Amino acid sequence: MSLYDQLGGAPAVEAAVDRFYEKVLADERINHFFEGVDMDRMRNHQKRFLSYAFGGAPEYNGRGMRAAHQRLVDEKGLNDGHFDAVVENLAQTLEELEVAPELISEVAKVAESIRDEVLAR
Repeated sequence: MSLYDQLGGAPAVEAAVDRFYEKVLADERINHFFEGVDMDRMRNHQKRFLSYAFGGAPEYNGRGMRAAHQRLVDEKGLNDGHFDAVVENLAQTLEELEVAPELISEVAKVAESIRDEVLAR
């Protein structure tokens, strides 16, 4: 069974993304990266990406992680500390949604697998 299915499929991803962005927008370490961003569009994009990343969709048609974040690295200094804050917010979101610790660990592994691409390394 895919991680997507283990997490609860589309309803779980929707709930997690919505709560996750509430946390991110309240987090002073990283909320400045989202100034001027259409958050409805961002939420929908993230839901599609996570569905793919967790094995719930056969393909992903969005930009690659490097292309999507390069400007943030170059112009706003996106770095490991910011990436860690995002992962922390995601883990807290999943804990609040009562996701099993072993599944949260799997989600963290997926996040870690794209760290270098997001940070354009």
